[in-house]
Amino acid sequence: MSNFELNSELLLGKSFQKLEINSFFEAMKYVKNLPYGRNSNREDFVLVLTENKGTCSSKHALLKSLADENSQFEFKLMLGIFKMNGINTPKVKETLNKFGIEYIPEAHNYLKINSIIYDCTTEISSEINFLPDLLEEMEINPEDVSTKKVEIHQNFLKNWCEKNSFKLEEIWGIREQCISDLGSKK
Repeated sequence: MSNFELNSELLLGKSFQKLEINSFFEAMKYVKNLPYGRNSNREDFVLVLTENKGTCSSKHALLKSLADENSQFEFKLMLGIFKMNGINTPKVKETLNKFGIEYIPEAHNYLKINSIIYDCTTEISSEINFLPDLLEEMEINPEDVSTKKVEIHQNFLKNWCEKNSFKLEEIWGIREQCISDLGSKK
């Protein structure tokens, strides 16, 4: 992947320049080191910078938008569904064990550049955490992370629940607890 200088005359470039970030590599590193947490508005990716936190969706949508703003269209925003379990996501192990569930299919966003995966969700995130458990993958647009991602995920879960005799509402509730676990300090 080739690094590039950010255009500080454009919207996102200005936002990063205020943080003294001038290149895409610097932006990726900065975003990756921000804490995991949901933003107050799923559709406003700049909140990652102002609220100093973000999810896989908001962080990668911001980075993809930054790449697009700088005409770097080889950067792809990916949506993968993977088997979230206590091994690849240790913070959810206790919750999954409590409900006697081995894994929950989870939707995860990341960047793909020339077939190489970049996961900037947390400072310890890596494709090796989810790639072996990847069930499905597709390219999406940044604006898709607020509603389309949820629809795709829920449709996948609905089918999975039917095959495994679970109720979608119950699994979604357990999944929400898992997401809360990811933002905790434990």
